[in-house]
Parts: sequence; structure tokens; C-alpha cells
Amino acid sequence: MKFKILIILFSFFYLRINSQEVLNLKKATELTLENNLNIKIYENFEKISSNNASILNSGYLPQINAGTDLIKSNQSVEIKTPSGLEGTLDNIESDSNSANISLNFIIVDGMGRNFNYRKSKELLNKSKLEVTEVIENTIFQLYTVYFEASRLIEEQNIYKNNLEISKRRLERKILELEYGQSTSLEVLNAEVDFKNDSINLLNTSSNLSNVKRDLNLIMNVNSEKTFELVTNIDFLNFNELNTAYSGAKENNTSLKIDDKNVSISKNEMKATKSTYLPTVGLIGNYGWNESVNDNPYAFFNKNINEGFSGGLSLSWDIFNSGRKIIANKNAKINYENSKIEKERKINIFFNELNNLYQTHTNNLYIFEVQKKNLEINKLNFERNLEQYKLGRLSSIQFRDAQLKLQRAELQKNTSKYNAKLSEIALMKISGQIITKSYK
Repeated sequence: MKFKILIILFSFFYLRINSQEVLNLKKATELTLENNLNIKIYENFEKISSNNASILNSGYLPQINAGTDLIKSNQSVEIKTPSGLEGTLDNIESDSNSANISLNFIIVDGMGRNFNYRKSKELLNKSKLEVTEVIENTIFQLYTVYFEASRLIEEQNIYKNNLEISKRRLERKILELEYGQSTSLEVLNAEVDFKNDSINLLNTSSNLSNVKRDLNLIMNVNSEKTFELVTNIDFLNFNELNTAYSGAKENNTSLKIDDKNVSISKNEMKATKSTYLPTVGLIGNYGWNESVNDNPYAFFNKNINEGFSGGLSLSWDIFNSGRKIIANKNAKINYENSKIEKERKINIFFNELNNLYQTHTNNLYIFEVQKKNLEINKLNFERNLEQYKLGRLSSIQFRDAQLKLQRAELQKNTSKYNAKLSEIALMKISGQIITKSYK
């Protein structure tokens, strides 16, 4: 019969599952941190910021330039002297060679370099925080998908157990029909229920396969690689939750980035203000020059010059059409905006934090209620099963008890993972999703 074919297919499906590699949350996290491409991109951004914050990019070091010229010429010269001598000299050769090295070292620039260097250091710190934020977002995404897969695995088991109950009921009705103790209508109803339960299991299995591929994408492993997920989960106690809540503002990565933005704007404003002051520099030069000329009428045929020169330079941009004034005004506005933006983000943060905390406490309460509700439905189903075996309960009544048990199991399963997802969301906004160990 058709239902026997379905049983064979499901048996093959579960045999395949049992051969999969085991994956727990800790191993999934390690694979993600090692392989995730988005994390690698931001780690490279951090390396660029580190290069930019180097002393080599600060302007504190001197500028040294070297150059040389080698010039050779061949000319024809027509000569006419005041005494009346005149003539033409052909193929007159001359060489002119020179080399020089120069030094330019800014001693004082109104503290502009200092503030720009501080700004580059803050940009590096911000880049590090951005890497941390990307890791937090990626780990949060990983946990969300991992727990969704875990939820579907348990949902799959619920539908599998329910399908087994429907299969035994169908077999019972077929046997009763052979002995004249049942009707074709009851067999047909049992077969319809069995097929509906089979569809539920197939749909959940399909959804689980899709979510597992999403999980592989986050971990950056082969999309068709299959794992057997560990679905055991524990919840943090209220002391741990309250500790995370109280330290959330201090540990939140996004707020730390806003602090860096304020510091960057402040240093940029001071660097812009320093352009009003003069720049004092040290300059030095060493040069060598050789000139050779075989013109017999030249004043000299060979000349060599070499020597050092040095001194101080002063540059003061007193007025440049008002551009500095505008730049300073805009820098002050940007600094004020960064502080306003920080305050706005703090208000949003506390709103989200309180919402997440309340949502999580509600989800924990709902989970406890659903666990008790499941216990009641299990007792009710066991009693109905005994009555059904004794023939004191109709198929319709038994099916109703079966569906109530299934509904209670699904609600308990959903509430458990809703509570876990709200917990990791609370850990993320508290800045502890990386440091908190999930097994």
C-alpha cells in the first residue's frame, strides 16, 4: 500500500541522518570565526587602519629627496670676437653632471600632526570595534540559524512520533476491517490522517534542509555538507541576566563605536583649528655639480661645485579667502553632531535593552507554562489511548486527543527556542555574546 512506501522512504531518510557528522554550537562558532568571509573582510579593513595609524603615516618623520642629472651635448658654434676674429667650431662636446640630496623636516605645525596622529589611532580603535561588531552580528546570525535548525529537528521528531501513532492506528483499522470489526470509512479516515501527518513531516524536513544550508553558508562550508546538530540547550540564570543587563551600556560595542566617533570628531576639530598657526621647518641640502666643455674659446673648460646648505623655513597661511574659517566652523558642527548622535543612540539603546529584557522574561514564563500544559496533554492522551485500545473511544475522539498532544508539543518546542533566541539577543546588546560560552 501507499503508506508502506512512505514508511520505507522515511526509514531511509532517518538512516541517512544517523551517519552525519556531529556539530555542536561550540564547533559551529569555531568554524564561523575561522571561515566566515565577512569577518575576514573587516579584519583586512582593520589592517588598513593599522597601517594608516603607523608613525610612517603621521608626518612626524622628515622628507628626504635625492636627484641626479647627466647631460651630454654636441653642438656647432659660430664665433665672432671684438677684435675681428671669427670662425666656426663643429662637434663641440660638453658634459654637465649634478647630484643633490635634500632634507625637509617640519619642527612645529601648530599641533596639527599631533591631533591627526591621535585621530588615526582612534580610527584604528574604531576599526577594531567594527570587527568586533561584525563578529557579534555574525555569531548572532549563526546562533539564530542554529537554534532554528534545532527547533525544526525537534519539530521533525514530534511529527515523526505523531506519524508513528497514525501508522499504528491505520494498521489497526485495516486489521479490524479484515475481521469485520471496522468499516471502510474508518480505514479511509485513518489513511487520510496518516497522509496529512506525512505531509507535515515532509514539509518540516524540507525546511530543515534549507535552514541547514543557511547554516553552512554562515560557516562557509560546502552547502551540501550535512551535520547532526546537538539540540540540548540551557538557559542563563537570573543572576547572569541581571549582570549582563546592568553592564550593557558599558559593554555595548555600538556605543563604544559612537564614543570613538566623538573622539575622532574632536581631534579633527583641533587639527583644523591648528591651521591658524604657522609651520616651522628645518631644511638642508647637499649638492655636487660638474661641467666639462671642450670649447677652446670658453672662459673655463671644467668647473666643479659641491657643498652643503641649510636653514629654517617659516610658513604662515594668514588668509586664504576664508576657507579656513569655514573649515573650522564645519568641524565644530561635526563635533556637536557626533555628540548629539551619541545621545540619540543611547536613548535607542536603552529602549531596545528594556524591550529585550522584558521579552525574554515573558518568553521564559511562557516556556514554563507550555511545559506544564504539555504534561497535562500527555496524561490526557495516555488515558484516551487506553480507552481507544479498549474500544471505548471513537477514532475521531482519539484523533482529537492526538492533535492536542501534537499542538502542545509544538507550542512547548517553539516557546523554548523563542526564549533562547531572546536570551542571545539580550547577550548581543549587552556586548557579551562573544565572551559568553555556549556549548
